[in-house]
Amino acid sequence: MPDNLQQKSNAHIMHLSIAEYGKLCLIKGDVGEALRHFREAIQLSVSAKAPEVFFRHYTHCVLEALEKAGNFDEVEDYCRRADAHYQQLDLDSALLRKDHGATVERLALMLLLKSDDRAARAEFSRAVEIAGKGKLPLSEALLGWLQRGLAITRERLRQMQSKHDYFLIEKSSVNEAIATPLPPQAARRSPASMLG
Repeated sequence: MPDNLQQKSNAHIMHLSIAEYGKLCLIKGDVGEALRHFREAIQLSVSAKAPEVFFRHYTHCVLEALEKAGNFDEVEDYCRRADAHYQQLDLDSALLRKDHGATVERLALMLLLKSDDRAARAEFSRAVEIAGKGKLPLSEALLGWLQRGLAITRERLRQMQSKHDYFLIEKSSVNEAIATPLPPQAARRSPASMLG
């Protein structure tokens, strides 16, 4: 294999392996280390000019870590900025609509977790409209509950998130064989700075 292809391959393996270690950290409850690894994976994937799917995946990992840590305001802020970005794009594809809808779904979930049921209902409706019927089953289920005036406890929400495979990072989906930790760091960045 030519040297430049080998270097590119090594760069891709590096960001993948660092992200996998970040997932292990999140599963163990170490949000700070998980975020540090996800941030590094994002930077390495951008430097390696990896396909955008890696950037999106690692960004979702950051958002999931922040959500699981209860940093709802930070996730909401990111989702609002991403939603505004999607609205300005002059592109239309099923993948883009699903990504945009999933971002609005996450925004709706943050509003629901902050007990703003009315705003959450409006955003779930918008998420389904953007992504298309049948693309966001969690949004459709929660929208149905909210339209019927049913209360959604955090426990019930977690059950529904699990049922509809909302969370990306689960023990069964992590490739521990390639997980590579970063060297220890003296000073950590705040979770808010991880989103850019």
